[in-house]
Amino acid sequence: MSVVIANIGSLVTNDPSLGSGLLGEINTAAIVLDEGRVAWVGDSSAAPAADEQIDAGGHAVIPGFVDSHAHLLFAGDRAKEFDARMRGEKYTAGGINETVAATRAASDHDLETNMLSLVGEMTRSGITTWETKSGYGLTPEHEARALAIASRHTSETTFLGAHVVPKEYADDSDGYVSLILEKMLGAVSPSAKWIDVFCDRGAFDVDQARAILLAGISQGMQPRLHANQLANIGAVQLAVELGCASADHCTHLDSSDIDALAGSATVATLLPGAEFSTRAAYPDARRLFDAGVPVALATDCNPGSSFTTSMPFCIALAIREMNFTPEQALWAATMGGAQALRRSDVGTLSPGSRADLVVLNAPSYLHLGYRPGVDIIHSVMKAGSISYKGIA
Repeated sequence: MSVVIANIGSLVTNDPSLGSGLLGEINTAAIVLDEGRVAWVGDSSAAPAADEQIDAGGHAVIPGFVDSHAHLLFAGDRAKEFDARMRGEKYTAGGINETVAATRAASDHDLETNMLSLVGEMTRSGITTWETKSGYGLTPEHEARALAIASRHTSETTFLGAHVVPKEYADDSDGYVSLILEKMLGAVSPSAKWIDVFCDRGAFDVDQARAILLAGISQGMQPRLHANQLANIGAVQLAVELGCASADHCTHLDSSDIDALAGSATVATLLPGAEFSTRAAYPDARRLFDAGVPVALATDCNPGSSFTTSMPFCIALAIREMNFTPEQALWAATMGGAQALRRSDVGTLSPGSRADLVVLNAPSYLHLGYRPGVDIIHSVMKAGSISYKGIA
């Protein structure tokens, strides 16, 4: 059944050929959905007939957000760690091991229930496509079960067995790398689309990360990389070398990193929730945009360093603290995320794309940054069906 949504105050298509500017914005617009896809977009007065008509009441419509970086498979709570950081303690990667212990002890049911609760929050914030990583089991069995659970709900599953070195290998990081190479990769490969490594100070070095990523690639996984969050140890350069879909965090960049990203297909994924929660310095997105680097925004939802599922919150932070324009921030949270997942069917509202969209309780997408902390999500559609309807 076809549906036309008419009387849209501002429609963001992310297709410059359809409207104005980077966002391909059309004012006084309409969009036709059919069989879960976008069939037509244009001026509301020229909208073709459809089986059903919805009046958008002058509200803005944007593509569904694409969250290309999240850690949703975990148990436990690290609120005390957050409190300690707010009292002045410095963030390190070591706290991950606390979540590992709780996750190993949790049942499959509890892990899935917690994940789906967070996914529900994401949906209510306008996220229609989401990725999630393993990385809180750190044994072949626990990593495999996390990814098996995730794969029942998303195709964007990432093996992150190289998150940190678990306590039982505290004095033998190379031994843990061998475990990943010899046992984990085979156990997780049926459920993992992507492979990732936390390549940073206190986690895995460049040589270890290269070995793990190359082994994953040989088993059919596509690479992405946690890079340059805590220090610059060469992770961004490795991401470009191996053709990673994205280098995520990018907090500490020098000019050679930016030049490398600009000459590659690797997306720089920025995660403002992590800087907010760890009181770290925010990276300057303007340097990336000026160099022509594709940029994504993601929530980095995780229990230790960015426990948020709100893309509007991350957009507001990116505008205020990372020197994004509102236009760039919305593009990064939609098309940028799609590029980081190497997807062409989401992040846009152009004919043929999946009908994932968000209606805002506002006349313009500018209100995402203009009204920080305010819920302006009117409704969410995924593949043409309503997945969330808030209070108008």
